[in-house]
Amino acid sequence: MTAIPGKRDELARAMLDGTEAMPGCLSYVIAHDPEDSDALWITEVWASKELHAASLTLPAVTQAILEGRPLIAGFSNRVETTPIGGYGLTRTGTD
Repeated sequence: MTAIPGKRDELARAMLDGTEAMPGCLSYVIAHDPEDSDALWITEVWASKELHAASLTLPAVTQAILEGRPLIAGFSNRVETTPIGGYGLTRTGTD
């Protein structure tokens, strides 16, 4: 995600404020891009697509979206994966 120039930290704060108590969220990480001072990388791991969709209706998340949306300049690539395990995640049994 790319913020409006100079607004990356403000965008990150808005997004982080909306990440408390999201049922089904196994991991939600926002990181600075070290090569682009306006870019953020967001990595999310959800128990299901349905729980992710439901999270978008939570008051804290809708507030974060309202605050963050005007600070977004654009998006780059989006990748969807199916995690099978790793540090901090329970192994799914898929090899």
